Amino acid sequence: MSRTYLGEFEELVLLAVALLEQQSTGAYGVSIADELKQRTQRTTSVTGVHVVLYRLEEKGLVGSALGGATLARGGRRKRLFTLTATGQQVLREMRQLRMGFWEALPTPFFA
Repeated sequence: MSRTYLGEFEELVLLAVALLEQQSTGAYGVSIADELKQRTQRTTSVTGVHVVLYRLEEKGLVGSALGGATLARGGRRKRLFTLTATGQQVLREMRQLRMGFWEALPTPFFA
């Protein structure tokens, strides 16, 4: 299998999905945009997040399904995203790659 490459924003969205799918609210466009803003101090549009989510879904890294309708959303349903097994593997590989670089840096680099 060839390696899957992700851009920085794709990686951040994938990480947010991994984090939020563990929580009761789930991972959906607004919750992911809020998580990214909180953790990166960067404002992202929900539309931009959705573009990346659908790209990640095409790559087989996330899956999605419609959640239940809620009164808070005027009876509309949310599209909830979850990590696929391939998405989990890609995150593990990216973590290993980045840790390899960080661990190879000389100690005075951090002094």
